Amino acid sequence: MDFGIVAVNALTLACIYGLLAIGISITWSSLGLINLAFGFMFAFAGYGAWLTATHPNMQPVMEWLTSLHPALGPFGIVIAGILCGGLAGNLVCLAAFIPIHDKPNFIMRGMIATVAIDLIGTQSLLWYFGPRAKALPEIFGHEQLEFGGIVLTANTAGAVASTLILLALALAWMKTSRRGLEIRAMMMNPHAASIVGIGVRRTGFYVMTLTGGLAGLAAVLLAQTYYVSPFAGFTPLIKGLAIALCGGLGSVAGAVIAAVILGINEAVTAATIGGQYVLITQFALIIFIIVLKPRGIAGILDRAREA
Repeated sequence: MDFGIVAVNALTLACIYGLLAIGISITWSSLGLINLAFGFMFAFAGYGAWLTATHPNMQPVMEWLTSLHPALGPFGIVIAGILCGGLAGNLVCLAAFIPIHDKPNFIMRGMIATVAIDLIGTQSLLWYFGPRAKALPEIFGHEQLEFGGIVLTANTAGAVASTLILLALALAWMKTSRRGLEIRAMMMNPHAASIVGIGVRRTGFYVMTLTGGLAGLAAVLLAQTYYVSPFAGFTPLIKGLAIALCGGLGSVAGAVIAAVILGINEAVTAATIGGQYVLITQFALIIFIIVLKPRGIAGILDRAREA
């Protein structure tokens, strides 16, 4: 087993799944919504990036960006995926949060509504684009970097860099802007935030745009290894939700730690006993953590702070 390759794969998987898990945690802690439509948002963003890269009407724009700087063409594809993810998030907010957020049993209603949106959305993508998978062009190139005996491909370096940049921008926005502070207030205490005049519906749009953008970047990064298809978001949704639960639903720090742990688990399992056993070992590890600490990794973090 090449530990360098395992480490690189684990880092890449942690970035991709961590984006989804953080989005799920932010949505739950701020809106009280378990968004099970992330699979549709993921696939919608992937198709948006694919259309940007391949549609004839977009070719003049891509050529113009490339003429300004060779890196701007691939950057445009990434931005298109993020924007389409944000758009899909707003659609989910309009259909599954705004009409029912003040109704009884909102948590269950929200889960049912987002599952319905996911099914309708993926079937609509299947009807429009067909069942054949689409391939995104290479975004980050074919170069390789050697660092401490570990070979980093351009895709891996690009995935890590773009994830860190987007998360840094999102955290900076949440700490400095008024809307970002409103989201943080909702995450801390939604009831108190509404009492002091923070609009729940308006904040919902900002939350779903932010988390949709995270899903959009994850879709573009994962499409570099796999393909874009109507049901491409199903497995990432399951893994993202499992990572969010393992980290402690609502805890961003717990989601990051859980993404790293499960990324290492997936990379080691694939390298030792085979990729077909990844889900078995992942969910066995998740069950072990949740049985040991019902609040997930967030419970361990809280206990460490209290100490």
